[in-house]
Amino acid sequence: MTAQQPPSTVPPAAAPRLSSWRLLFANPLTVVAAVSLSLVVLVSVLAPWIAPYGVNAIDVAGALQPPSPEHWFGTDELGRDVMSRVMVAGASSLTIAVVSVTIALTLGLLIGVSAGYSGGGIDAVLMRIVDVLFAFPVLLLALAIVAIFQPGMLTTMIAIGVVYTPIFARVARASVLSVRTSPFVQVSQTMGTPAASIVLRHVLPNIAGPIVVQTSLSLAFAILSEAALSFLGLGIQPPAPSWGGMLFAAQGFLTRAWWMSVFPGAAIFVTALAFNLVGDGLRDVLDPRQRTIIEAGRSRRARRRGSER
Repeated sequence: MTAQQPPSTVPPAAAPRLSSWRLLFANPLTVVAAVSLSLVVLVSVLAPWIAPYGVNAIDVAGALQPPSPEHWFGTDELGRDVMSRVMVAGASSLTIAVVSVTIALTLGLLIGVSAGYSGGGIDAVLMRIVDVLFAFPVLLLALAIVAIFQPGMLTTMIAIGVVYTPIFARVARASVLSVRTSPFVQVSQTMGTPAASIVLRHVLPNIAGPIVVQTSLSLAFAILSEAALSFLGLGIQPPAPSWGGMLFAAQGFLTRAWWMSVFPGAAIFVTALAFNLVGDGLRDVLDPRQRTIIEAGRSRRARRRGSER
C-alpha cells in the first residue's frame, strides 16, 4: 500500500517582468496622452502646409462667424480663421517649450552636477545662487527678464529657460549626491580616473531617470508660461499667432464669440495635460520604487488568477 501523495503546494508563477516600454504603455492614460501629444506635435509641424487659411488672411465681412463647415473653429474679430491660427500657434508654443527646457536642462545639469559631485564650497556657492532664484515667483521672474529685454520669441525662450534652471539644478544635485557614494564611483575615484570621465561614464547615466521625468513635466509648465507671457503681451508679438495672445484678444468677445477663447484654451489644456500624464508614466517606469509597486501589484493579480483556476 503506497502512501498518499500530499497536494501540490507549488505557488502560481509570478507575472513576468515587463520591459520599460511595455510597462509604460500598459497604463491607458499614458497611451491616450502619448497619442494626443503626438497628434498635437504632428499638426503643429505640418500646420504651414495643412492649415486651411492663412493665419493673417483678414476678411472683415466674415468676422465673428461661429464654427461652420467653412471655418471649423469659427473666425475672430478680423475674420481670420481660428483653426488655422490655433494650428500655427502650436508650432510656436512647442518650439518655445522645447528650446527653453533645453536651456534649463543644460544650465541645471551644469550647476547641479558640479555642486553635487564637488561638494564643499562649490556646492554651497552654487546652491545659494539657486536658492536666490527660487525666492522669486516663476512668472514674476520671467516678466522681469522679458521686461528688461525686447519682448519676442527669443526673449521668451531665454526667460523661461532661466526660470526653470533651478528646478533642474535641484533634481540633478539630489541625484548626484546619491550616486556619488556608490561603490563603482568610489572605485573609479581610487583608481585615479578623471572627474570628467566619472561624471560622463557613471554619474550622468545613473541620474537620467529623474532628469527625463523632470524634463517632460517642465515642458508642460513651459507651455503654460509661454501662454501667460503672450497673454500679457510680453511673449510672441502680433500679428504672429500664439495661444496666449489669442486668449487675450478673445476677452472682449466672450459673450458674442465663445469659440475665440474655447479652442486656444483647449489647445493649451490638452497639450499641458498630455505632457503631465506622459511625465507621470515615465516616472512609474524610471523610478525604482514606483516600478516595484506596479510589479508587486501585477504579481498579486497573477497569483489571484492562478488560485482561481
